[in-house]
Amino acid sequence: MSQLPACPKCQSPYAYADGAMLICPECAHEWSPNEPVEDSGKVYRDANGNELQDGDSVTVIKDLKVKGSSLVVKVGTKVKAIRLTDEGDHDIDCKIDGIGPMKLKTEFVKKA
Repeated sequence: MSQLPACPKCQSPYAYADGAMLICPECAHEWSPNEPVEDSGKVYRDANGNELQDGDSVTVIKDLKVKGSSLVVKVGTKVKAIRLTDEGDHDIDCKIDGIGPMKLKTEFVKKA
């Protein structure tokens, strides 16, 4: 049996052939093995491995101290309408109610 490539969308190793197309059972992406794979850029994933996109809502999974302040972002804080960035070591720009604009790392959030 030949080795099939991983899904170009979610990198799942469980792709299978259906006629001339390859199908990913995890994200339902279909592609032709003959077409060139486009590079979609950096993929942002939350702490559970779910793919994040601009406008998603996320939940904080760990208490986070705010630098230069005595404020703390508590576990379970819901953040709406995130914006993904490549600037610095923080991946998410957002606005948290009661705190204001912040930058977060994807490893401390989960998709809501």
